[in-house]
Amino acid sequence: MTDQIRLLEFVNKVSNTRMGSKNGVTEEDPRFKLLEKIVTEEMAEVALSLEYRGHRTAEEIAAKCGKPLAETKHLLDQLVDVGVSLIKRGGDVDTYWYETWVPGIFELVVNHKENVAKYPQIGKAFDDYGLMRNPIAAGNFPVGLGLMRVIPIESSIDGSSRKASSEEVSGYIRGARLISVSDCSCRTSREVMNQGCGHLKEDMCLQLDDAAEYYIRTGRGREVSKEEAFEIIRKAERDGLMHSIPNTEGEGHTHAICNCCGCSCYALRAANMYNNPDMMRSNYVSTIDKDKCVGCGECVEVCPTNAIQLGHRLCVNSEVPLLKRKDFPHDTEWGPDKWNPDYRINRKETLETGTAPCKSECPAHISIPGYIKLASQGRFDEALEMIKKENPFPAVCGRICPALCESACTRNGLDASVAIDDIKKFIAELDLKKEDRFLPEIRRTHEKKIAIIGGGPSGLTCAYYLAVEGYPVTVFEKEKDMGGMLRYGIPAFRLQKDVIQAEIDVLKSLGVIFKNGVTVGEDVTIKELRSQGYEAFYVSIGAQKGRSLSIEGDQAENVIAGVDFLRESAVEPPKKSLGRTIVIGGGNVAIDVARSALRMDQEGVSMFCLEEREAMPALQDEVHEALEEGVVITNGYGPRRILAKDGRAYAIEFRKCIRTLDENGRFSPLFDEEDYLLVEADTILLSVGQAIHWGSLLEGLGVALHPNGTIKVDPKTLQSSVPDIFAGGDAATGPKYAIHAIAHGKEASISIHRFVNKGQSLVYGRSNKAFIPVDLTNVDYSGYDTVQRERVYTVHSDTLAGVFTDARGLLSEDQIKAETMRCLSCGISVVDEFLCVGCGACSTRCKFDAINLTKVYDAKGVDFPKLKPLIVRNVMKRKVRIVRKKVKAKILGAV
Repeated sequence: MTDQIRLLEFVNKVSNTRMGSKNGVTEEDPRFKLLEKIVTEEMAEVALSLEYRGHRTAEEIAAKCGKPLAETKHLLDQLVDVGVSLIKRGGDVDTYWYETWVPGIFELVVNHKENVAKYPQIGKAFDDYGLMRNPIAAGNFPVGLGLMRVIPIESSIDGSSRKASSEEVSGYIRGARLISVSDCSCRTSREVMNQGCGHLKEDMCLQLDDAAEYYIRTGRGREVSKEEAFEIIRKAERDGLMHSIPNTEGEGHTHAICNCCGCSCYALRAANMYNNPDMMRSNYVSTIDKDKCVGCGECVEVCPTNAIQLGHRLCVNSEVPLLKRKDFPHDTEWGPDKWNPDYRINRKETLETGTAPCKSECPAHISIPGYIKLASQGRFDEALEMIKKENPFPAVCGRICPALCESACTRNGLDASVAIDDIKKFIAELDLKKEDRFLPEIRRTHEKKIAIIGGGPSGLTCAYYLAVEGYPVTVFEKEKDMGGMLRYGIPAFRLQKDVIQAEIDVLKSLGVIFKNGVTVGEDVTIKELRSQGYEAFYVSIGAQKGRSLSIEGDQAENVIAGVDFLRESAVEPPKKSLGRTIVIGGGNVAIDVARSALRMDQEGVSMFCLEEREAMPALQDEVHEALEEGVVITNGYGPRRILAKDGRAYAIEFRKCIRTLDENGRFSPLFDEEDYLLVEADTILLSVGQAIHWGSLLEGLGVALHPNGTIKVDPKTLQSSVPDIFAGGDAATGPKYAIHAIAHGKEASISIHRFVNKGQSLVYGRSNKAFIPVDLTNVDYSGYDTVQRERVYTVHSDTLAGVFTDARGLLSEDQIKAETMRCLSCGISVVDEFLCVGCGACSTRCKFDAINLTKVYDAKGVDFPKLKPLIVRNVMKRKVRIVRKKVKAKILGAV
């Protein structure tokens, strides 16, 4: 039994329970744990003389508790400091009182930074209290009477809906005589338990009037002007957050405005974990205008309760709701079988029936339907901004992307895919030609230094998003120019260097520092960078080392790795003739090598690859371009040996490959030794795979590697076995497309932001990016006409010799209008109206006015003392509804 009897007595008083009774608060209760370390018995004796919302002077409290005035005043000051008592200046006299547990004492206590840091149990107590109370509340609070309540974002409310002044955030701010801003207590609690979601606690919650006075006086917050308060609201809405207020002071009155996220807010946990959104919903519900929605998914990203998911409008079967609900908290016994305890890690982006394949199959999951629609309306700046939310290099990708989105496009089942890459290229090109390039808003300012090792697409992407988040970022690159494999591995006739540089220049404008000609591991080590204050590292060097064939003669001087050939050619094309050139390999790099060689002074270029033409790993478009340019491709043959004399190769012996994969689908080529070719050659270029050359980079760090030499990372967070080292792109996956590397860079930036901030989890509240493409065999194309795809005009040269410029043009603006209209806008957002709490965050993301809030309730908040009889009445009605439902189900079951 605790020796803090007075404290336990006070805790029971605030809880309206009788100490020692069946329902009495014990020393194991989170309400006691909250105060156990910070409230002494002497403080508790004075606290027992406080009244709920009963303003008393120190003299009155001293008389009631029987202590001298000076001692009482001292203990009251301590109670005010820790958060048990509130204080208000009334003329020349201070008055004291206490509030409810939540919203009230718990938030005040948790917002004492020093105490929470010293006693982590305070933060845990806040969490435990919600876990204890939420199951009791499920179904028992009518709409509008929860202790916290969502206030809709004003711009999201449909103009046809009635709106009360109590439903306008602006009204509370304009009517306040004093405003302060403080840390978020929920996020502070989460941080203590290392469960933060990346939404940081600082400058999140606004206090009004008496509460603001208290927060400023006790150092919990700082005073802000009304203009500053509106800017805090704007930034919260920009970041996809929602507003809620303590709902215990009657309609139109509150002492605070919280800017909440669904992944950390304890009030929203009622909706998310316990499937009880009535506990805090507003009077509104999101509605989708199906004629305007394009299924871009921007609304899904910010919905705090996962009430919105993506579906598909062309399914043969009508789209089903998110969940065919038969049970609701107000008419059903609501136990653990109805809860979602893993809501912080199991968010879903799409319905099981799938959504637009372009967004689903894009490795970066760009909102392709959205930017195509914006382009169709001539809103190119907004289209670019939407692309750059996931991909900072649209001009690059518009030229070299494998266009997995186009391969998956729903329109393929009708005529031909939409020219998604050409549309993206057009949008990006407009920005490249502008004097004032698009620059995203920098969200905040951080002091924690981040190092990126490798200036290729993945590293630069990570740097971009960390810079937007406000971090000082330095990119270390061993070559003299940034770009990595974009610059040194892709020929200029596919990706011109000025395009790469133009997109990299944006990073400079964001404040990213570039250090070229620095080899990490030799010129400086990661350990040394740690000592210089760098707190996290993203390793993103490319697979720049070519693999050998391990056959006779492969070390001859004129046998060159394809990636080395491309790198040297990017710096300066060889002046010496290559002569008869053989390229071995059938992937995209091999195609680039062959087409590059063709542009040099030589006597013909031939490719030999194991796979048959239709099975070549290279993209078919790339294969066709190589053939059109004159590259001779021989399929189904692999090298047996290279014949050399005096250190130089003069011929290659090939043998027929009769299979490349074994019965289990593993690479295991089988050859016919009787069927072979002998081909003379002056230069042999090997493109049979790439590897990572680590040098001294990872020496002494303990970073775990896979057998193939890539870094072992968590597939979701990209964290390596060394906590402050993250890796992505080729360094983690081996050679892949640039868009895969870009997707990794974005995810790594999210992880690093969380890692360098105290108490943040790398996984909680994070998008799973688990987009499901619709089954195209289940699509109804009736009502759609076939429309020819617009094609880019290519300028063909009479000779390729020495021509390394990109001959591909752009679609014209008229072609863009025609091509964007071919998009079927096959995706669509679907709202689960039960889960929607009516915050309006979704509408702030919609560019097409397709989603708004509609008023469906007319509930009003009540003052806390008036709440209990209303709850009791609702509890009785609920019990009747539950019984009726059970009886009805029993009758129907018997029929």
